[in-house]
Amino acid sequence: MNMKKIRINGHSHLLPYPEQIPAFMREKEIFWVDKERRFMLQKGWKRPVTDSSFFLNEKLEWMERNNIDHAVVLNLSQLYGNALTYDIMKDALRFQNDFNAQIQAEHSKKFTCGFVVQPAFVRGALWEIERCVEELGLKVLCLPTHYMDTTGTWKVIFDEVNDPIFELADKYKLAIEIHPYDGNKMIKLEDKNWRFHLIWMLAQCGDAYHFYTINGYQERYPNIRTCFAHGGQLAQMSLGRRIQGFDGRPDLFDEKVHPRKAVGHKNIYFDTLVHDTDAFKLMVERQGSDQILMGLDDPYPLGEMESDKQSSYPGKLLDLTLERGIINQTQYDQIWNENVLNWVHGEDVESKEALISKIKSSAD
Repeated sequence: MNMKKIRINGHSHLLPYPEQIPAFMREKEIFWVDKERRFMLQKGWKRPVTDSSFFLNEKLEWMERNNIDHAVVLNLSQLYGNALTYDIMKDALRFQNDFNAQIQAEHSKKFTCGFVVQPAFVRGALWEIERCVEELGLKVLCLPTHYMDTTGTWKVIFDEVNDPIFELADKYKLAIEIHPYDGNKMIKLEDKNWRFHLIWMLAQCGDAYHFYTINGYQERYPNIRTCFAHGGQLAQMSLGRRIQGFDGRPDLFDEKVHPRKAVGHKNIYFDTLVHDTDAFKLMVERQGSDQILMGLDDPYPLGEMESDKQSSYPGKLLDLTLERGIINQTQYDQIWNENVLNWVHGEDVESKEALISKIKSSAD
């Protein structure tokens, strides 16, 4: 397959237009967008819509302008469903998944879409996985690093109570995206200067990676391929400390797997969104470039967006790593497409070739 000129973004987001959001979402203050498309809102919370490419038509224009051929659309972090009652959570997540499925069905040349489940209700999560895979044709399962269980306790997603979810994901050979959110609800610190996005989200990713690896998920579930958002940045930095802790206090890690065994594993991926070349270099040296895929996190302001102030544009970091010799041209091309395809489709060569054919046909 000739994939070098095809660019696939493995970490993108999309908002429904205000009129697409069901009335109950606003009435119950779960999530909505104002009519002027200036804010996304929840009860006691609002965030500015910082770029028009949050929405479908504008997103397509943005992708065309930035030479992005295809994107993996993840669920919105605001719709993980933490702390919602079962019935409300089920309806809210079902709306998100149906919306993403419609985007994929109507624009399959441009988008592969993810779906989300709430692990606090394992049986319901299993039903929703079956529905999304069997009926909607989705194959990227989006999960939070942490969630609130029915007792109000925060747990890491890789807790043994969720084994049935991963067993079913393994059966369906799903790609899994692990993404942080709700740190301000978990950690008793003042929500100030965006600390939960700038610092604690990275810690959440590192914590989730810690439990994924010491519980040996990469070997227990060999058919799933898991990507940690934002480069799993503290997962890279903390490896030496985790190894020393594992070796120095074996009494705390009974029947656990040594952290070294997961490093560079073929089924563990990280996206490129680490914001500087030194962090990227560590990720390449530690995990190998084959395990890194393009992630722009567009159109959020912590993603790679056009910015005169930062002299930035989508894909700038990878361009800099190529210029500085951290990666070569072959690795660069693989990160932009082949690695994303390997994460989403695994060893299913037929599915990869079918998607490439669709993308090429849209360009003709």
